[in-house]
Formats: sequence, structure tokens, C-alpha cells
Amino acid sequence: MNNIYGLIISFVYIFALIGISTVLSNKKIFDGESSRKFIHIMVSNWWFIAIFFFDNVWFAAITPAAFVGINYYSYKNQTFKAMERDGSKKDLGTVYYVISLLILTLVTMGNDLESIGAIGILTLGYGDGFAAVVGEKRGKTKIKIGDHFKSLEGTLMVAFFGFAISGFVFASTGDSFWIIKAILVGLVSASLELYTKDGFDNITLPLGASLLSYLLMLV
Repeated sequence: MNNIYGLIISFVYIFALIGISTVLSNKKIFDGESSRKFIHIMVSNWWFIAIFFFDNVWFAAITPAAFVGINYYSYKNQTFKAMERDGSKKDLGTVYYVISLLILTLVTMGNDLESIGAIGILTLGYGDGFAAVVGEKRGKTKIKIGDHFKSLEGTLMVAFFGFAISGFVFASTGDSFWIIKAILVGLVSASLELYTKDGFDNITLPLGASLLSYLLMLV
């Protein structure tokens, strides 16, 4: 029965986030980027709902699988404007996000690897989310990557959250080298976010951070 409750709570939680963001945008409390990043950050917390409620990986996978379709439909039709980009920056980032969520759900849940999935998803949610917010508001040092620019301040936010989240997981296992491993995860996460464009970092960052963390746990 917990799996059913988990599904209900998952959909209510995510649609509530979209609703809250839409209201705050309409009231001009959020601008377009703040609205998107509020959802981006908060959706990553779904991982805690999944860990608490689901004991069946296929039930857990229903939510991200459903939002692959929902987010693509919204991308094509601008259904949920609170989470969509307009104009030249429009990309499939929201779709890539839930594809990563789906992959990590299927690969880590039920295999005692939920903490590995958490590193990837929470680094994506909080690291990449705050990178955009800090980069837009406080980003004064620009880094030119190909034909686009990113801020050093935003990149450092990804490194910080990658370090903090993976460090907590490594330290909780009693790993004596947790600081070194966490630094590696933070640096790789920041590099993936920095060098991947068009929203595709929503796949490379979480999968890369989780894969690296898994390999480091084996050492």
C-alpha cells in the first residue's frame, strides 16, 4: 500500500511545486529563471519521498517515467510556463532532468545504492539550481566555453554541493578518505556542468556524479 501512497504523494508534490511557482511568477515574486530553478531544486527532493515510500522499483519509476512525457508535452506546448524557457535558450533540459531521475531510480533503488542516486540527483538539483541563481545574481567572473559563457561563481556552487552531498554520504559509511573522494566528485560535477550545454548537463551531471561516487566507494 505504501507504493500507492508514494505515487499519490509524488504527483501531488510535483504539481504543487509547479502551482506554487506559477502563482509566485504571476505575482512577480519570481522572474522566469527563478521560477524554473525553484522547481529544478525542489523536484530533486522527490528522492527522499521515493526512498521513504517505495519498496518496488517499478512503482518508483512510474513518476519520473510519466514526467518524461508530461515535460516533453509542456516543452512543445508551453503548458507549464513556470518551468519552461523561452526564446533562444529554450531546450529540453526539463526532459533530460526526469530521464536522469528515471535512470537513477531503475539502477540504484532496490540495490542498496539509493545514496549513490541521491548524490547525482541532489547535486543536480541543488548544485546546478543554485549555480544558475548565483551566476545570474552574483556572477561577475565569466568563463568562455566554446560559444557560450558561464560564471565562475555558479560553477563553484556546483563544486560545493557535489562536495557537500557526496562527502556526507562517504563520511556516513566511515570512509577514511571521504574528503579526497568528495573533492573529486565536486570537481567532476562542476566540470560536467561547465562543459555541457543545451540543458544536456541535466543528464551528464547526475549520471556522472553518481557513477564516479559508485566507483570511489569500491576503492
